[in-house]
Amino acid sequence: MGTKSRKNNWISALSLDLRVILSTAILWIALQLIRFYLGWFYWDSLTYRLFSYSSAAILVLILVGQGYFFFVKNAPKQVSIVSIYMDLLRKYVQVWKGISVDSRITLKMFVLFLLTAIAGISVWRLITYPPRFELFVWIPYIILYILIVIPYSLHKLTQLMQIVNGTKEIAQGNIQSTIPVQGEGVFPRLAGYINNMKVGYQNALEDQIKSERLKTELITNVSHDLKTPLTSIINYIDLLKKEQLESDRANSYVDILDRKALRLKLLIEDLFEVSKMTSGTVELDIQTIDVATLLTQAIAEFSSNLGTSLEVREKIAKPHIYADLDGNKIWRVFENLIGNAKKYSLPGTRIYIYLDESEHRVLLKIQNTSSYEIDFPADELFERFKRADESRQTEGSGLGLAIVRSIVDLHGGDIKIEIHGDQFNVLLELSKTRL
Repeated sequence: MGTKSRKNNWISALSLDLRVILSTAILWIALQLIRFYLGWFYWDSLTYRLFSYSSAAILVLILVGQGYFFFVKNAPKQVSIVSIYMDLLRKYVQVWKGISVDSRITLKMFVLFLLTAIAGISVWRLITYPPRFELFVWIPYIILYILIVIPYSLHKLTQLMQIVNGTKEIAQGNIQSTIPVQGEGVFPRLAGYINNMKVGYQNALEDQIKSERLKTELITNVSHDLKTPLTSIINYIDLLKKEQLESDRANSYVDILDRKALRLKLLIEDLFEVSKMTSGTVELDIQTIDVATLLTQAIAEFSSNLGTSLEVREKIAKPHIYADLDGNKIWRVFENLIGNAKKYSLPGTRIYIYLDESEHRVLLKIQNTSSYEIDFPADELFERFKRADESRQTEGSGLGLAIVRSIVDLHGGDIKIEIHGDQFNVLLELSKTRL
């Protein structure tokens, strides 16, 4: 029992390549012994030659593979050549399994390979000066191959290239493009499937655009209709504030109504603005502005309203950073981002604002410590009405970052949010030149 166990351990310690080489060598030696004891008749037998040539081929393939990985730089030294060949064989079988799903395709490919192989044999026979009677076989076959098989193959290749070019056009955004492949066979069927898929995608896209347009129109109309009664409410609240109310409780009620009405007005204005931006009806007034000065003014305005619980630390790389932008819209971006940092920062912490420039871009970073745990993907904050304060106890509308992203997209810029624990980073890039 111990001897058998040691024998198995010795065999398992060998690599797969060595085990295959040993097995092949033992098989070849066994065949040699059979040939020696049974006579020369078996030397010329088909079985003996098949085993001999197969054994030699296996040894050569393994040695060539090992030699390749030995001399190639940065190649893994402990690699199993037999495993690589087995993987290739499995992939080869999978390819044929995929083709064999359609028996007609398999038959056509087999016939094409067979005809091509016969054409190769015929060319080789003509080069080796065959007897005259073979010329009457090989020359007509080569002529028929050139006149029938090659044009057929080129026709199929042309259909394949038409499908490739057509799908390239569709992938580049030309939805109206159609693949002009007609006839019967696998390539025309594939072209038809792609054309049908394109039509389905186009219909779904049109339905989505229509739905977005209707949704935007609904938001715009509702926002517009709410403005008129809200303006009346605010005016009447102003009139009540001018009245000399005797009750302190009544005065507190008026103050609450005033704050809530102003908050509702801000929400409606934000909703109206974000609906206009997403509908694409906003036109930018592009001018050359000093982004550094604009940011400094925005920081100064908000610093006066921060109180003592928060501090702002800015680091602007240059006194003047110029870019071709819409000044009013970029001011709104700064206003919303700094306002967001103010509303959602942990009391007693600092807000850091960095501004720099590269050759073609303006780079802004706002960093603060969030007072709320953000346990959802950061990109969701750019969605409408999504807020870090899910309890909605703060006065945010949930539209600030959505408006920021819309403005940045209109300028061809890029904005993203990075969250590291409670640290909240907004990274903004804007092009310095007009797109």
